[in-house]
Amino acid sequence: MKMSEMLKGGAAALVLAATAACGASEAPKPEAEIASQIELPEIEISDAELEGNPFRAEWTGTYGVPPFAEIKDEHYMPAVKKGIVEMRAEIDAIVNNPDEPTFENTILALEKTGQSLDKVIRVFGNITNTDTNDTLNQLEGEIYPMLTREQDAVTFNPKLFARVKAVYDQRDRLGLDEQEARLLELTHRNFVRAGAGLPPAAQAEIAQLNAEISGLTTTYGQNLLNATNAFKLEITDPARLGGLTDDFKNAVKVEGEDKWAVGLSRSFFEGFMSSAEDRELRSQLFDGYRNVASSGDYDNGPLAIKLAQLRAKRAELMGYKSHAHYVLEQRMAHTPEAALEFLQKVLEPGLKRAAEEQADMEQIAGHEILGHDWWFYSEKVRQDKYAFDENQLRPYFQLDATFDGAFEVASRLFNISIEEVSVPGWNPAVKSYEVKDAATGEHLGLFMVDMYARSSKRGGAWMSSYRSSSDMDGERIRPIITNNMNLVTPAAGQPTLLSPTEVETLFHEFGHGLHGLLTQIRYPSFSGVYGGPDYVEFPSQVMEHWWSEPQVLAMYARHHQTGQVIPMELVDKMNNASTFNQGFKTTEFIAASLIDLHWHMLSSEEAAKITSARDFELEVLRKYNIPEIIEPRYRSTYFSHIFAGGYSAGYYSYLWAEILDADGFDAFKQSGDIFNPEIAAKLKQWVFESGGLRETDELYRNFRGSDPGIEPLLRNRGFGEPSPAEG
Repeated sequence: MKMSEMLKGGAAALVLAATAACGASEAPKPEAEIASQIELPEIEISDAELEGNPFRAEWTGTYGVPPFAEIKDEHYMPAVKKGIVEMRAEIDAIVNNPDEPTFENTILALEKTGQSLDKVIRVFGNITNTDTNDTLNQLEGEIYPMLTREQDAVTFNPKLFARVKAVYDQRDRLGLDEQEARLLELTHRNFVRAGAGLPPAAQAEIAQLNAEISGLTTTYGQNLLNATNAFKLEITDPARLGGLTDDFKNAVKVEGEDKWAVGLSRSFFEGFMSSAEDRELRSQLFDGYRNVASSGDYDNGPLAIKLAQLRAKRAELMGYKSHAHYVLEQRMAHTPEAALEFLQKVLEPGLKRAAEEQADMEQIAGHEILGHDWWFYSEKVRQDKYAFDENQLRPYFQLDATFDGAFEVASRLFNISIEEVSVPGWNPAVKSYEVKDAATGEHLGLFMVDMYARSSKRGGAWMSSYRSSSDMDGERIRPIITNNMNLVTPAAGQPTLLSPTEVETLFHEFGHGLHGLLTQIRYPSFSGVYGGPDYVEFPSQVMEHWWSEPQVLAMYARHHQTGQVIPMELVDKMNNASTFNQGFKTTEFIAASLIDLHWHMLSSEEAAKITSARDFELEVLRKYNIPEIIEPRYRSTYFSHIFAGGYSAGYYSYLWAEILDADGFDAFKQSGDIFNPEIAAKLKQWVFESGGLRETDELYRNFRGSDPGIEPLLRNRGFGEPSPAEG
């Protein structure tokens, strides 16, 4: 998790972010016996150094958007230093307040700290993900360790924790409303889980571990970006482009040269692997993808091992069996053993189906297939069984029209309006939309999208924010939310046409965006996107269900040239094939989830014995009988979710959340109306508006009326019915 998310809600969220660190409860020692173990160096920053710095000015542009054109690389470090100095002063003012601790002078005051630092870090964290360069890469290595140190200084400030605890101990007598009580509960909980109650020696060691982990995660992410950019599959013979569409060939054509270059973006990778007839080229791209960042200057294998070792050590200092046991304590699964049990329940039918899929492909191929053949021959089987080729759909999924469809779904469900507005973005590719309450016209937030791949941008798709929502002291601030994807840039003058998978991803990330936009929580610490990944992925994944509904397709899926609505015959073929290849998709996902959990279930003693990341992976895969032909979706060297992001011991969450989203959408289907206003109102109130107002289990039950079952998940994947081969 980047510091831009850590600082959500000021210095209080420095502690909230330490849920990525460790913490176990222990009664605090008397002040005479304990002192903060974090020695903070003095930071001197003059007014002259800050002159003309846009981070020190009030942003008066439309919607409060950062003045991107004015922000230069050299502005970040001075603004960060000044923000740290100001935050330290704010913390000191709370600690040295002679008055007895109260909710207002301690908890609320803590929630308001660090705002000028947050202003810088949100921009820095977002820009380094979308438009990085060598200077910003170097700054990441300097700034993030500084912020980790400041985070630990807040966490391990004994006087500050004593004040927080004093307020918490009298919580039942304070007459707090629900949101105030929740802010108090979460602030105290996260201080404790970050280690605020531990002995000074343990705190000092944890602070050192946190600093090492921060540096390694930054290096891991930079290695992956550099290794990804370093690989290109170059093709000089046009005869070897057989099977690829004209759009794809135009997109990978090297300007001004008679050659084509395919990179490792997932959109490029899957498009090439599914269509390219040249088996040798498929093998080369496949090897490039699965071996990225696994050797040479950008080898992430040793970093993965070291991160697992440091996290295991930190967890043991906190009194936990492993990092996974620490992390999952506050998740819906609660224990890694429960997460493993769940994964195995889904893996068993997934492996069975995958074996059937492999047999079908080998029958068509006439020979044994290997890993680099799977995508290609699975498309052949799809066409044979269902007379369906995904490329038939692309002309009906033009990017802007698909956004219109997603916006229409959200408008019908949540009674909002979404209109494009002219706002200068961080890149010329960015588009912006204002989101309003349709009934009152109230501004709910700004939604900014950055859809195309480029070398300065990290891979994948994600949601982030430039500003959180809050409503403190009568100042109502609404969020600025972003969605990012890595679509192939079309040739000049050509439309951006999406695959079904890319349409689904667009709806997914928009679901995250809505979670951030619709929030009605007044404290940034738990407004918007809040909760562990096994819940946070529910709002995004439930939105995926609407894109392929015939009623919804009729709204937006029109041929980009003729305007013809997508034919129902094609929709039926698509839906009939919806569970196709689920054995492969389920197995590759669970394989990665198992690798993640087993990395983070290691004790420090076990982690110390690991010498090869690849050998460790293979041992895990063999344990669960994952066939060699199916690569895990991520190997350890490019598993940024868990080694450079906030999903360590949590990648399983996407599948866990599928229990929720399948069950949640089932409520609409069972009602006979996918826009049922009564169900949609509950979904809006208890999921998209509530942030972290209550525990995630309770929020889901308030929406659905009961706990979810696994049956809708299995049914949606085609495991609760005969397989295509049997059918």
